[in-house]
Amino acid sequence: MSSLFSIPLNALRAIEIVARRGSLAPAAEELGVTMGAVSQHLRRAEERLGMELFERTPAGLVPLPALKQALPQLTAGFAALQDGLTTLKGSDEGVLNLTVGSVFASRWLIWRINKFTALHPDIEVRLTVTAQMIDLSRPDMDCGIRFGLGKWPGVTATMIGGQAFQPVCAPVLARQLRTPADLMAVPMIRDETTMLSWDLWLDAAGLARDGLLVGPTYSDPSLAFDAAISEQGVLMAVDMMSADPVSDGRLVRPFELPVSGPHGYWLAIAKGRREPRKTRAFREWLEAEVPASVRGYVYQSRG
Repeated sequence: MSSLFSIPLNALRAIEIVARRGSLAPAAEELGVTMGAVSQHLRRAEERLGMELFERTPAGLVPLPALKQALPQLTAGFAALQDGLTTLKGSDEGVLNLTVGSVFASRWLIWRINKFTALHPDIEVRLTVTAQMIDLSRPDMDCGIRFGLGKWPGVTATMIGGQAFQPVCAPVLARQLRTPADLMAVPMIRDETTMLSWDLWLDAAGLARDGLLVGPTYSDPSLAFDAAISEQGVLMAVDMMSADPVSDGRLVRPFELPVSGPHGYWLAIAKGRREPRKTRAFREWLEAEVPASVRGYVYQSRG
């Protein structure tokens, strides 16, 4: 038992982060040390425990069974410690630190966040917009909005919407699309980051999975949206994200044939972390605002 308590707290934190993330870099960034220092933390901890904690593989550091079994307690313990320190110094309930992706920020949240602040003028929202998956256990991060299946390690995720999707395009292009088969004659905008399945939608429309014309390709989903608005082709988009440009006529859903996939938008917080009032208020606002925003568009016909 004495060997466990002789392990420095930073070394235990390094073990927890590396086990959860699979590499030295995230631990080095959070602890403010070099990757070499993190590696030394791990080696010394293993020496004091008299056991190996990780398997060193070409793909990264993989926790061995004993560490894998203990990881939930380590993660919960550090979350509880962070909550305790927050309580000790006085929780900053007036600031909500939120990380989101660029599409969610630019196509949905930025146009509605004023509604949240009007309801909660005592809460300042600070956004970190990035394509990177930020570690939500960081003390400077309260929660995040992520698109995916909702199964991220070390995270508790609550679905907020975004499972329905379908093609969208500019009104001038929509005039060429009388039936889904007409898609074979217009360019498809490729979003390299998308998790949406053209195959799933084509199956629902009764079309073959090949034959679509490849249009411009973008690695930034926000640019893919702009490309659709600027008449460059047809884009597969989440209804929740396309609601505003459809409502104001910049985009059209030419077939009104949405399908639902397994992916969606989730509110994510670090596992084991308590939900403070500011995070609960934001979650409750999302639960009301997301359905309202999807229902609220005015469909623009192709004329």
